[in-house]
Amino acid sequence: MNLLKTGTWRNNTAPSWLLKFSFLWLFSQNCCRASAGWTAYMNISFHIGNRMVSELGETGVFGTSSALKRMMGVIVPPEGKTQNACNPNTSFSRSKNSEKWLALVERGGCTFTQKIKVATEKGASGVIIYNFPGTGNQVFPMSHQAFEDIVVVMIGNLKGMEILRLIQKGVYVTVTVEVGRKRILWMNHYFVSFMIVTSTMLIYFISYHIRRLWVARIQTRRWRRLTTDLKKAFGQLQVRVLKEGDEEVNPNGDSCIVCFELYKPNDTVRILTCKHFFHKNCIDPWILAHGTCPMCKCDILKALGIQVDVEDGTESLRVLMSSELPETLSPNEAETNIEPPSARMLDKVTHVQENPTSQNDNQPNSGRDDIHPSPLA
Repeated sequence: MNLLKTGTWRNNTAPSWLLKFSFLWLFSQNCCRASAGWTAYMNISFHIGNRMVSELGETGVFGTSSALKRMMGVIVPPEGKTQNACNPNTSFSRSKNSEKWLALVERGGCTFTQKIKVATEKGASGVIIYNFPGTGNQVFPMSHQAFEDIVVVMIGNLKGMEILRLIQKGVYVTVTVEVGRKRILWMNHYFVSFMIVTSTMLIYFISYHIRRLWVARIQTRRWRRLTTDLKKAFGQLQVRVLKEGDEEVNPNGDSCIVCFELYKPNDTVRILTCKHFFHKNCIDPWILAHGTCPMCKCDILKALGIQVDVEDGTESLRVLMSSELPETLSPNEAETNIEPPSARMLDKVTHVQENPTSQNDNQPNSGRDDIHPSPLA
């Protein structure tokens, strides 16, 4: 029973949830900004027999630090089987007559900056990097070191392999690169992965908090019903005000087994369902804390129709009913004054339970004939 913890939990988790949401929002904004770039229009031309073939399309994307300008030249791949241009000794077989040329290299093996550095040191005016195998014609923004007046463009794997096969067959391929449009490249695998993780976390946190609020609401309703039931239950117990001449105020009479004090005139006693009676201010906290009669261990709350797990909710019960039973002791006072009865006191009060003329051992003695029901406590 966590009635008292609900308010604290809400206060603690609200800033935590706000901080997490702010972090995710800022991270998503940075991710989106990092995915923004310029597309590249590429006009690829080559000869097939006596016929010139040209292909024009928005097939590439400029690197984040690339020079944004028009570039025209011959496409030249690295020599040998390795096409990633990661080795500083990589050579390019280019025509001596061509003034400007662009290196065609494969992605992977090293950083983009390393590839661009190797190609520019060999004299390339630009670098075209085609994507990993299996990615189709997908392109991604490239982060690399800035090189002055060097155009760096990424194209899809399928397009890059098509150009490479033509060159390996001896076809002379030229390209004209022009600056396209500035846009946010939403559909890249980094952004998709981020959105999946973010959405999963968001759904988890929302469902977790909804469940906690739902459980707290159910507990609040349950405690409200329990408060009403307890008020009605305590109203069913009899209350008696002792007067001068009553047997209980006799100097040789009984004492309250909870506080061990003798009964005095004008003391208010509460009579339980088992017919044992105690000071009202003593027995009310005891019942809320233990639920049983301190003498016969009769389950008072159960006898009154109250179903509650005493071990799990006694502390909350006492705090809950402290405002409803203003005459009862506070929880701290109840813990101080409530002690198990000693063996001597049990012997002293055993005659309270005895009534030779009654068939029930728990019937009250003749001195309590004037017991009357009390108004609602």
